[in-house]
Amino acid sequence: MIDVAQVRADTQGIGHSTHLLACGSALMPKSVVDAIVSHTQLEAQIGGYEAHARQSDQMDRVYHSMAGHIGASAREIALMENATVAWCHAFYALPLKPGSRILTCEAEYAANYVAFLQRAKRDDLTIEVVPSDDRGELDLAALERAMGDDVGVVAITWVPTNGGLVNPAAEVGRIAKAHGVPYLLDACQAAGQMRIDVQELGCDFLSATGRKYLRGPRGTGFLYVKEAWLDTLEPAMIDHFGAAWVARDRYELRDDARRFETWENSYALRAGHGAAVDYADQIGIDHIHERVNLLAQHARHCLSEVAGVVLQDLGRSPCGIVSFSVEGIEAQSIAGQMAASGFAIGTSVVSSTRLDSERRNLPTLLRIAPHYYNTEDEVNAAVKHLASLIH
Repeated sequence: MIDVAQVRADTQGIGHSTHLLACGSALMPKSVVDAIVSHTQLEAQIGGYEAHARQSDQMDRVYHSMAGHIGASAREIALMENATVAWCHAFYALPLKPGSRILTCEAEYAANYVAFLQRAKRDDLTIEVVPSDDRGELDLAALERAMGDDVGVVAITWVPTNGGLVNPAAEVGRIAKAHGVPYLLDACQAAGQMRIDVQELGCDFLSATGRKYLRGPRGTGFLYVKEAWLDTLEPAMIDHFGAAWVARDRYELRDDARRFETWENSYALRAGHGAAVDYADQIGIDHIHERVNLLAQHARHCLSEVAGVVLQDLGRSPCGIVSFSVEGIEAQSIAGQMAASGFAIGTSVVSSTRLDSERRNLPTLLRIAPHYYNTEDEVNAAVKHLASLIH
């Protein structure tokens, strides 16, 4: 069980507004803020390099915390500026031969898809979108039929930014592994909301952010690189942190995933990222998952009773992102009015998940994404106020 009262006491943002947008950037717990501020103050007092040297053991522990959270080893973790940078480092490093196919899903995120388009144009690749089944999830039978010797990578989004969907990521992993195809999984919206076990998922690479359900600071993310790839995979770009300059004409890559990192980064934010992972682990990811789903289902029930609201979620077991539209009213207008009244909810534009949005003829959607620090009363109040705006 989660001690909700204690969690709310630990969350400085509680009381400033009703924050229901964990899928955008969740409220940080006090321990995360303290870690960031403490390291920043140390840098101010003794200098950035000196602060890092003093806190180097603590900074190294962040890798172990992140690895333990997803069932990996610390060698397989790179800490990055955000999820997109993490994802791109993996994708652009993959040695895809001309004529190779990229297999992806209809719910793929815009940042990933434009990278597909760039490499397709530059490297003579083909993008093939695996259709969804009647529940809106990636169709596993269709994925199996699409596999072949010319498939260079399977790259999908586990939990898209809209639609409440949870794609069958572990089943995709089993298919990719059976065919010997690299598997890149975008777990940006999954991290901190549900259990991640990279062994169970069968992914070769996994990327995510710290700012969403993990409750870390903005400007943080991580990349998992399966150990088997560390002997062969060369980053698309390197510096002297990821690769030592050992002779005038030679460099040697690090033997761990940190080859994808660069020398300079925000150690204060990394301290906050580590504190966020530790905080989530103290509560327990299964408890978090259970409460997030409970609050999201409550939000769906409340919204379903409001005339004019159309729920837009997909899948057998929708996640903590509750997506909906309001007939005849633009999403941005409602989100702005809600914000002015102290309710933080979000929107998801068509271009962020263009394939899914165009397939379903969706407008810009509204999103309510409660976290475990929220209460049913807060959800009730938000839906009640939303109803007052549209009637």
